[in-house]
Order: sequence, then C-alpha cells, then structure tokens
Amino acid sequence: MDKRPIGVFDSGLGGLTVVDELIRILPGEDIIYFGDTGRVPYGTRSRETIERYARQDEGFLLSKNVKLIIAACGTVSSVAPHTGDMLPVPFVEVVKPAAKEAAGVTKTGKIGVIGTTATILSGAYTRELLAINPSLEIFSKDCPLFVPLVEAGWVDRDDEVTRLTVRRYLAAIKQENVDTLILGCTHYPLIADIIGDELEGKVHLVSSGKAAAQAAAEVIVHKGITADRQQEGQYEFYVSDRPEGFSALANLFLKKDIDACVTRIDVSGL
Repeated sequence: MDKRPIGVFDSGLGGLTVVDELIRILPGEDIIYFGDTGRVPYGTRSRETIERYARQDEGFLLSKNVKLIIAACGTVSSVAPHTGDMLPVPFVEVVKPAAKEAAGVTKTGKIGVIGTTATILSGAYTRELLAINPSLEIFSKDCPLFVPLVEAGWVDRDDEVTRLTVRRYLAAIKQENVDTLILGCTHYPLIADIIGDELEGKVHLVSSGKAAAQAAAEVIVHKGITADRQQEGQYEFYVSDRPEGFSALANLFLKKDIDACVTRIDVSGL
C-alpha cells in the first residue's frame, strides 16, 4: 500500500484526458496535475527547450512526493522521454502505450498519426510502431493549430473554425484509407468527435492519454504501490499561468468543480 499521489504533467489542458482516465480506473488514488499553461504549446519549441521544460515539470512533481510520473505530453514523450530515465520513481510516457494499442487493433496495417510538429518530426511513433510490426504502413501529419484551439475552448462538435481546421489537416491522411488513427497529443481527444466525424466514423481513434493512464495503472499494480483505499482520491491542480481559464475548461472535461484547488506556480527555477 502506497498512499503517495500519482504525478501528471502536460504543457496545458490536454493531460486532463489522462487524469480523467486515471480517476475512472483508479478512483482511490490521489493525483497531482501540473499544466504548464504559461508556456503552452511545447510542440513548436526546440529539442533543448522541450527537455528543459520536461525536467522542470518533473522536478516540481517530485517535490510533491509523487510515487509515479506520467508525461501526459506527446511532445515530451516523443522528443525527450530520456528525462524520465534517471527519476527515482517509475515514469510513463504516451508513445509506447498508444503505439501498442494501435498495432493491436489495426486490421489493414495502415495507421495514421497526428501530433504537434515536434512530435511528428521526431518520428517517435513511426519507430515504435515499426519496431512492433515492420509491415505496418504509417502516415503522419502535424497539426499545430489543434492545441491552441483546444486551449481556447473551441471544442464544440459544431464549431465551424475547428471543423474546417480538422478537415484541412486530415485531408492527406483520409486519402490513405487508414483504419486506425493515433491522437498523438493529449489535447486531441477533446476534439475527437470532430475528428471522428471528418473520418466518417470509419477509423478507430487511439487516445494516447487513455493508453498512458492504463499503462500507468498496470505499473502501479505490478509494483504493489496502489493506495488501496475505498474512498475517492484527492486531486490537486497546478498551472503556470492564470488558473481561471484552466478551471473553466477543466470543470467541463473532468465533470468536477476544481475551482477551489487550482494553484498558480513558477517552475522555471527548478
């Protein structure tokens, strides 16, 4: 039994898809979330900057005595997963779990991957998928405007701007007739309905965030560090910019009122 919290970090709001899944499958666990809203998005930054941000985010979570850290950021998971190698607690990123799920569900062997520019340029998903099955065909596309749209709250299924942006980005992938699409950024599940509509409901969508949460749950159980409590866990949320905008969207996607427990912090000195 280990009552220490699980730590989750992301560049902004998207990692809440991981938190939502953790709450569903591990309801008794305490969770500490850090969203680096003051420096979002990570996907347009240099490799060196992404690595520095990741180490600062991890350092903050370690200061909160977490028992496991999840990099709920597709960019960090693709570009700087090595930052988790020397941590004193287990580390879970989103690329490997999502690739494993996608390789397991595809029927045609044609898999699409969408993510931030840094994620796609890293080739991390392609390498991981081909390591699982060299016969897979991978089609990748960066979608840099998706994160700002989600962070702005433009996630309604009927939002015309977001629908048109999705259509433009997915045109090439749609032509390849993929049967599986990895949402390689944890922001993207928040517009999954729009993405699914554009693909006419014919493509299996793999949420990298949900896959990572499930992988983390397996690690916690395997290592025997579950909280083993019956009541609902406690949740703390930290951001690096104004908490008000974060709270409004987080309340919507977690279906919980978290206004009272969002704290602004500065991790730049860590």
